[in-house]
Amino acid sequence: MTMSNRRNFIRSSLGGSLLYSGIATDLLARQEADALAPRGAHFPGRAKKVIFVFFSGGVSHVDSFDPKPALYCDHGKQLSLDHPETRGRGGYEKLFLKRPNWTFKPRGKSGIEVSDLFPHIGAQIDQCALIRSMHTSHSNHFNATLGMHTGSFAFSRPSIGSWVSYGLGTENSNLPSFMVLAPQMPYAGTQVWASDFLPGAHQGTRVQGGDTPIANIKPSLSIDQQRREIDALTAIDALHGAGRSDAPFLAARTRSFRTAFGMESALPEAMDLTQESAETKQLYGIERPEARTFGQLCLTARRLVERGVRFVELIHTGSSGNWDSHGNMADHGTLAGQSDQPVAGLIADLARRGMLDDVLVVWTSEFGRTPFNNTAENPGREHHNWAFSSFLAGAGVRKGYVHGNSDEYGVRAVEKPVHVHDFHATILHLMGFDHEKLTYRHAGRDYRLTDIAGNVVRDVLA
Repeated sequence: MTMSNRRNFIRSSLGGSLLYSGIATDLLARQEADALAPRGAHFPGRAKKVIFVFFSGGVSHVDSFDPKPALYCDHGKQLSLDHPETRGRGGYEKLFLKRPNWTFKPRGKSGIEVSDLFPHIGAQIDQCALIRSMHTSHSNHFNATLGMHTGSFAFSRPSIGSWVSYGLGTENSNLPSFMVLAPQMPYAGTQVWASDFLPGAHQGTRVQGGDTPIANIKPSLSIDQQRREIDALTAIDALHGAGRSDAPFLAARTRSFRTAFGMESALPEAMDLTQESAETKQLYGIERPEARTFGQLCLTARRLVERGVRFVELIHTGSSGNWDSHGNMADHGTLAGQSDQPVAGLIADLARRGMLDDVLVVWTSEFGRTPFNNTAENPGREHHNWAFSSFLAGAGVRKGYVHGNSDEYGVRAVEKPVHVHDFHATILHLMGFDHEKLTYRHAGRDYRLTDIAGNVVRDVLA
């Protein structure tokens, strides 16, 4: 039967019971491949899934992962605005070095120095490749957050989670391939997890947590009735989309209905933490009131990747604010109390379950914070995109390794600098992709996550 005859056959059957028998759906499904079906990468990747932990607002690298003894010694020293280290810092009449608020010490067998701000993460540093030479292209929250997620600092583009979903599909058709656990909205809003011009099925699904993690997750109709409605809708949509240029968008919407149907049972089960032991909850810090919310989300992330979700993003913004500590660096201490143990517990839990063999954990912020301010005693720090720290852990990552460095004060990335495009290229490589070949044609151009730049940071690979 030709494609045209098949369409006519199905169209002529709309008045009868064939539409609801499932035959129409089966015939039409062959015309549109499932956008979320599992597929292979360019080469065998060590990582099969990603948990992307994003601390929104700009974590101070010189107070956390990048020790600078000179900052303690030279606290209060004035820097010249003409000095190559500080040239281009508009809005400052004078610059004074500012000592870190926390003390660094060697952690783990590797002896990597991490500050007392993150003692629990420091205890897991032997699992990590720590990059101290990150830098990015913008110092505004919106733009830097957009860049860290999409590779574009000015325009909406698909999120890294959408690219991974597009490249690999999902292992569980009852759950989205890309999920975002975010009680509060981050900078750049929904663009952080948008699919933009990629098929809509690859857009991130936001989970807010609480008693109603996703709106309308509790069904109002019976399972059988919902199934009949979805089968009918699928067949009608397929007929409407046949031969139309916007058919992929219609197919994505149809696929979203089927995923939503499956989520009604799959998501509540995945988020049911009563199945977890008291010891596991303690590992994530859930028994501590300040860490409970983010601890629950970190544990949920582990449960989601266990169930086949390809990309999970965890966004920490804090219960009363984010990491944008202009006014007082003491805010960092409060935020770390909410998030340090949950992130460390996630890494430890994945490791003891053997899941770090194929799960990649990414931790980052959009940028760092200034090692200086307009007065030495200013209690806060400003935005700083010239140098900051990020780390990777898990599948294919070199353990207990430090890559690159910033200068003696943490002002600029000077040794083996890693741009956000390089960071993205490395993550995609670990997933089995050549970042230059994972493309999508849109408006006459082949787009990719890394734009026209990016190099794999091979030193961080195991």
